[in-house]
Amino acid sequence: MEGLLFLRDNARWVAGGFLLFFFSSFGQTFFIALSGGDIRREYALTQGEFSTLYMAATLVSALTLSRVGHATDRYSARNVVLFTVPMMALAAVSMSLSRHVVLLFATLFLLRLSGQGLMSLAFTALGRWFSARRGRAISLSTLGFNTGEALLPLGFVALAGTAGWRGTWQLAAGLLVLLALPGVAMLVAVERAPHVAEAGAAGGTSSAAPQGWTRQEVLRDPCFYPILLAMVPPAFIGNTLFFHQVYLADLRGWPPGTFASAFTLYASMTIVFTLVSGQLADRFSSVALLPFYLMPLGLGLLLLGSLEAAWSAFAFMALYGISNGFSLTLFGTIWPEIYGVKHLGAIRAMIVSVLIVASAAGPGLTGLLIDGGLSYPLQIQAMGVYCVGISLVVRAYARRVKARGPGGPAQDERGP
Repeated sequence: MEGLLFLRDNARWVAGGFLLFFFSSFGQTFFIALSGGDIRREYALTQGEFSTLYMAATLVSALTLSRVGHATDRYSARNVVLFTVPMMALAAVSMSLSRHVVLLFATLFLLRLSGQGLMSLAFTALGRWFSARRGRAISLSTLGFNTGEALLPLGFVALAGTAGWRGTWQLAAGLLVLLALPGVAMLVAVERAPHVAEAGAAGGTSSAAPQGWTRQEVLRDPCFYPILLAMVPPAFIGNTLFFHQVYLADLRGWPPGTFASAFTLYASMTIVFTLVSGQLADRFSSVALLPFYLMPLGLGLLLLGSLEAAWSAFAFMALYGISNGFSLTLFGTIWPEIYGVKHLGAIRAMIVSVLIVASAAGPGLTGLLIDGGLSYPLQIQAMGVYCVGISLVVRAYARRVKARGPGGPAQDERGP
């Protein structure tokens, strides 16, 4: 009943966040990769050449986002939407018309910048609009991204069979202009201010968050770096494992569709634990959850790297879904909880840039290590050890963050 009342009272902002996450999918790797084979054929690119081009465009977009991310602090969500969605639509049109590799690079850059920009806007706006129920709001809204992962690949494949891959990108541009732009702009036009009564109802610490650290103050905070290192694995490891899934299946002698058939399990676990983690973050605080959320992923990686049976892929996908569900919520709640909302856009843009770089570098770095003769299963085990190790390290820093309480930047520079 409480959940229904929350949705009734906040449907506008939750729906706005949901659509922001959903439409950010057009600039995400999983959607762009659907055109990968056609792009390589038409531009006469090898797998390595296209991967390098994509990685370069992603890295440049990350650098750009770190420079312009403060716009979400200076301008309303509606104004940012009115700029970002047309930019994504322009990139979609460019993808459908481009015939030169330089224009392809520019197109990929705009898609990655606008896709991550919309996702960053959604997290920033929700973090600012909600306090005591921030976890619940973000967990419900991020289901838009899960919905995009579930529906858009199927829709792309179906439409590409009749309209062609370029025609499908034109349809995507039309969808962005005719549906996303007016719909999302209307929903986020009204800014929400957390109610005083709501702020006092929280059992966690989010309501007591500091008024706002600057980005420079965050960079001087000794607790920031271990927390960031604890937030990186889902982006780095997820992209790496999915990129090299066929290679691992061949290495193990598994059927080609082993990982693909486990995606439904992964998606289901992600959705369930996104909702669960939202409730837990509101009740116990995001900082309290941080030392534990990577443990399922760490266990899954150790199983996947150590066992040759095909069921280990399903076990990994299920355990990764648990950690990924927590990750989606924590990424939206932990930064405003620790550093406040005044400069949240600039802080989040910096953090998103780091995660984009990690997600872009992971597949390439792992591929180089494979070419250099380092066992891929051993690399997977090392990722699992990292997840467990950083969870133990960040536990001490999480205690310190909770102990210092609200009120602004920490004054001392000691370790935990």
